[in-house]
Amino acid sequence: MEKQEQLLISLRRVIRAISIHSRQLNKESGLTGPQLLVMRKIAQLDAPLAKQIAQEITLSAATVTTILDRLESRDFIIRTRSKTDKRKVHLSLSEAGKAVLSSSPPPLQEHFIKRYQNLEEWEQSQLLSAVERIASMMDATELDAAPVLLVGKIQGDES
Repeated sequence: MEKQEQLLISLRRVIRAISIHSRQLNKESGLTGPQLLVMRKIAQLDAPLAKQIAQEITLSAATVTTILDRLESRDFIIRTRSKTDKRKVHLSLSEAGKAVLSSSPPPLQEHFIKRYQNLEEWEQSQLLSAVERIASMMDATELDAAPVLLVGKIQGDES
């Protein structure tokens, strides 16, 4: 087997692993990867704004707003207008949101990050460089992406 075929097989395995985990997450919790990431960030921060969430998870404000709309429609988050500045809307988890978050499996990237951090510094740099090169070769360097492993659309396919 030629090297390019081995590389494509390895990439396909990564995509399949992400897809399997995404389906499992959705089956167990009813959440998508980005929804889980947004909810976890809301839980970590003290009454954050949507803009803060977007910055923290490196997604566009529009994408985060769409995710928040879907979470709010399921009564998982609460939007509260600031008493001191009516332009600001703070986010918090509802009781239902806290329950679903506590029963959700951890995101796939947590397992990956632990293993990645156990590598030597040079090996981490080598992997990062190789994957960045792959993204460049696929003309994917400008795509909106968060540090979450999932397959499919981030915006417009959240339910």
